[in-house]
Order: sequence, then structure tokens, then C-alpha cells
Amino acid sequence: MKKLLPTSTAGSLPKPSWLAEPEKLWSPWKLQDEGLNEGKQDALRLSLQEQQHAGIDIVSDGEQTRQHFVTTFIEHLDGVDFENRKTVRIRNRYDANVPTVVGAVARRKAVFVDDARFLREQTKQPIKWALPGPMTMIDTLYDAHYKSREKLAWEFAKILNQEAKELEAAGVDIIQFDEPAFNVFFDDVNDWGVATLEKAIEGLKCETAVHICYGYGIKANTDWKKTLGSEWRQYEEAFPKLQKSNIDIVSLECHNSHVPMDLIELIRGKKVMVGAIDVATNTIEKPEEVANTLRKALQFVDADKLYPCTNCGMAPLSRDVARAKLSALSAGAEIVRREISN
Repeated sequence: MKKLLPTSTAGSLPKPSWLAEPEKLWSPWKLQDEGLNEGKQDALRLSLQEQQHAGIDIVSDGEQTRQHFVTTFIEHLDGVDFENRKTVRIRNRYDANVPTVVGAVARRKAVFVDDARFLREQTKQPIKWALPGPMTMIDTLYDAHYKSREKLAWEFAKILNQEAKELEAAGVDIIQFDEPAFNVFFDDVNDWGVATLEKAIEGLKCETAVHICYGYGIKANTDWKKTLGSEWRQYEEAFPKLQKSNIDIVSLECHNSHVPMDLIELIRGKKVMVGAIDVATNTIEKPEEVANTLRKALQFVDADKLYPCTNCGMAPLSRDVARAKLSALSAGAEIVRREISN
């Protein structure tokens, strides 16, 4: 990436109302069969166009072809029963009715590769593709087969590596693994979480990223944040190990959070996607607010390694709000770009 401070999104963007009910996670599709496939491609094209119009440099699919950032990937795997569901606690935060692992997990065919190939055909810009990370995948299931979080994570890491290699071959420039679970299960992160992430990126030549956030702007997450006190130091647990890992980019939440900016020092040498847009509010950031977040980050990360980004995905927001936030991100990055260049 030659452009200084290239902007990107952390993940999802809102879907058009003709595809799925807006401002809702796990929203069911409104179309079926061939109409659904065509509708997903149209939404992907539209999402790309909106990113381009807002001035985003590293574009994505906006996760238009999936209902959820974790479960849509798992739906395509063997060994998981979506009819036989159990209630589990997700990231020690809220209860969810989740599928059950009933046998050996395996990937018979590619999950997102056709979608990635389609996106690649639409643009010459660098593209980023998000996959769920191994630890976050196991936290979204009831395991009746392996009966070991670590064993299941290693199996998912192998499957993710297969998918990632095919995504790379389809022309993806950055493959991002979403690991919000890294902010919760600290012992597991250090014992085997980062190691399974390394397995997922094994052999890749494209750039790799891990996205660690405090979650979508839903009530369960915002309520949890209120319990975390005046300083959120969760990143302190995973960053030292990630700094030594082969992951190229670390994506984190900064704007309107209580994350001390100096924690970025712990991943010195890595590229950093700095979350400068709050996804838990409908308030549109002013470009100067975005610029201020980036200026603070530049105390701890070199300018050629700073990638302005959103805190997390924006699926629960309205399209108008998401568009305005992306434009603010681009405008704020441009302010700092000019300051650095002068």
C-alpha cells in the first residue's frame, strides 16, 4: 500500500433494505434462490460503490453476502448441526441459541471465494476480506464432539487456512481474522489462541490482519463496556504475544473508547488499523475528531504503518449514518496526511 494513511473498514456495512431487514444482526434474507444470489451481488456492488464514493482506500465486500460474521462461515462446514441448538454464554456477556458440533469439522468446498473473486473483478483497489478467527468461532458454538476448546480451535485454524489460501489466489490483498474473543479469554489467548491464529495464516504471502474490538454497538456490548472502568487495558494481555507473531496488521478500537493509546507501543513494528470511528453511536464524527484520534496514535506507531479504520463493523447502523461516518474517516485521514506531508 503506497498511499500514506490508507483508510479501510473493520468489517460489515449495512445491507440495503430490499436484501435484509436493516439495522439488525442475523437479519433473515428477503430474497430466495437465484434472486438471493443476484441480490447479494448487487448489494456487494453497491457497498463497494459507497466505499469508493466516501474515499475509502482499502475496500471490502461490506459482508453483504453473509448474515453474520461467524455463523455464515460455520454454516458451510461439516460436523455442525444447526437444528440441534444449545444455549451458551457468548464471550461471558450474553446468552445465544447456537449450533452444536456433533462430529469432525471439515470444509468440503470454498465458502467466500466466489464472492471475493466477484469483488476483485469490480475494482483495481486493494481489497480486504474478513474471516472469523478460530477462538471466536469456538465461542459461537456448543461443542458436543471434541469437548476441548483448544482441539476445536486447531481444527478451525486448519479449515481457515484452506479458505485463506484460496482467497489469496482469488486476488485478496489483506485477509483479516476477527477475534473479539481475544479481549475476554486472556489465558487461552496466550496458551494457544495466538498459536492457532498463526496456523490460520500459515503459508500466506498476502498481508494478514487480526481485528480485536469490543463488539458491535448492541446493548449486550455497550452494557459490558460500562463495567470495564475508566481504563480498558484488555489489549495489554494479547499484544505482547501478537507483537512476536507473524501477523502483519493489528486492528483495534480507539475512538470514544477507554483504551489507553500508549498500549499501541506494545505492538511496535506492526502495522496498526486504528479505529477512529465509533460504531456504537449514530453521532457522525467530525473530520477533526478523526484527525485527533490519528494524531494521538502517531505518538506510538510510525505514519507508514498507520491505517485509519472503523472501530468495528457497522451492520446495525443505518446506511445514511454509515456513509457519513466513512466520509468523516476519509476526511480526517486527509487532514493528517496533509500535516505529515508539509
